[in-house]
Amino acid sequence: MSADAPKKQKKFCEKQGFEYLMLGDEGKGVLKAYGVWGKKKFMGREYSGIFRNTYVIDENGLIEKVYKKVTVKTHAQDVLAEL
Repeated sequence: MSADAPKKQKKFCEKQGFEYLMLGDEGKGVLKAYGVWGKKKFMGREYSGIFRNTYVIDENGLIEKVYKKVTVKTHAQDVLAEL
């Protein structure tokens, strides 16, 4: 899920050849409810942003597993291997 505007998401998907729909939450209500929007630090600077977490949700809508602070390069393979 992204906090970006739909136009920005569409541009990203087109540029990357990403063919799946992306969820957006410009108001950040869902992001905050999942605990993935908050204060971050980078190079001594503090700002608000999204934490890179993944939620595995079963067919009944229940969260089975939470991956926090994921490594983008290997994360998809890590999750698939565990499932």
